[in-house]
Amino acid sequence: MSYYDRYKFFRKDGFVEPCVPFIKIPALDTDIYTVWNSFTMRMDTLSYKYYGDANYAWLILGANPSVGGYEYKIMDGTRIRIPYPLDSALSRYESGVKEYLNKR
Repeated sequence: MSYYDRYKFFRKDGFVEPCVPFIKIPALDTDIYTVWNSFTMRMDTLSYKYYGDANYAWLILGANPSVGGYEYKIMDGTRIRIPYPLDSALSRYESGVKEYLNKR
């Protein structure tokens, strides 16, 4: 898959808005769950394992708002949701972005 520009919706005159909002990614039955282990996992490796591309760690973090935006703060034993499959996860993200932009 080619690079996905998640900032394209928030770019104006070549600049990205200073604060890109949190976009909720609704859960589906196809999503995958795993238990976080900081000794054996990183978000980029989870992204690669499930999407075949390490560049979607942001998508997994976005699907888990309760863990915050930093993987080093995730407590071992935390249940992590991986929105799956990737094309569906990106569609859910884009729907959330459109909803956010319509409310502004």
